[in-house]
Amino acid sequence: MNETAQSMSGLESAQAPPHPLREFWNYFRLNRGAVAGLTFVALVVFVALFADIIAPHDPHEQYRDHFLEPPVWEESGTWEFPLGTDAVGRDILTRILHGSRYSLVIGFIVVTLSLTVGIALGLLAAFFRGSFEALVMRAMDIMLSMPSLLLAVVIVAILGPGLFNAMLAISVTYLPHLVRLTRAAAITELSKDYVVASKVSGARMPRLMVITVLPNCMAPLIVQATLSFSNAILDAAALGFLGLGAQPPTPEWGTMLAEAREFVLRAWWVVTFPGVAILLTVLALNLFGDGLRDALDPKLKR
Repeated sequence: MNETAQSMSGLESAQAPPHPLREFWNYFRLNRGAVAGLTFVALVVFVALFADIIAPHDPHEQYRDHFLEPPVWEESGTWEFPLGTDAVGRDILTRILHGSRYSLVIGFIVVTLSLTVGIALGLLAAFFRGSFEALVMRAMDIMLSMPSLLLAVVIVAILGPGLFNAMLAISVTYLPHLVRLTRAAAITELSKDYVVASKVSGARMPRLMVITVLPNCMAPLIVQATLSFSNAILDAAALGFLGLGAQPPTPEWGTMLAEAREFVLRAWWVVTFPGVAILLTVLALNLFGDGLRDALDPKLKR
C-alpha cells in the first residue's frame, strides 16, 4: 500500500503543472538576447543605486587643470579620469554613472504616469461604449497623427523647459498606444464567460474593471510598458539635447550630449561615451521587452 501511495503521489507530482513564474523563466531564458538585456539592465540599476560609491569623483566638480583631457588609453590620458574630462574639467565616467539615475527615474515616472492614465481611459472606453468611447478614441487618433517628439516639444514649449515638464510631455505622447491597447484587450475579455458570470453574480462596475478584467489584460501592457521605458530614455535624451529637458549642470546623458556639441571634432570622447551609454541601455531594454513579449504571449511560445 505504501509503495502504491508513493507511486500515485509521484505520478501526481509529475503531472502537476509548473509554477507560472518557473514556466515564464523557462520560456524567457530561451531568448539569449533577452537574458543579455536583462543582465545589462540589472547592471544599470546597480550602478544607479551605488553611483555615489562607485564613481571616482563628484559629478559637478571641475578640475581646472584637466580641460578636455583624453581617455586613459590615449596619449596624455591618466587613470584619474579613465574616460577623460569635458570642456570644464568634469570627469565623464562619473557623470555617466550618475546619469544612469536620471535615465531610470525618467523611464519609471514616464511609464507610471502614462500607464496609469492610459489604463484608466482604456477601461472606461471599453466599458462605456458610445459617445464617451468615440470622444476618447478620436482624441487619441489626433495625438497619433502628430510625430511624438514634435508633440513633446510643443508641450514642453508651453510648460517651460525642465526635467519634470519633459517627463510629463513624454508621458502624454505615450497615452494613445496604451489607451488603444487597453481598450482592445478589455473588449476581448468582456465577451468571455467569466465576465458574464461576474455580472450575473452582481459584481459592480469598479470590481469588474479592476478585479475581473484588468488582470487578464496586463500581459500586453507589461510588454508595452517595458518598450515605452526604453523609448522614454531616448526621448528624454532628445529633449535634453535640444535644451528642453534636464538643464545644465545636471549629469543627464542627453544634456551631456548637448553640452558637447561644439567639441565633436576636437574631443570625440565627450560625445561618444554618453551616446554609447544611451545606445546600450535602450538596446538592452528593447531586448528585454522582446523576451517578455515572447514569454508572455502564448502564441509565440515554442
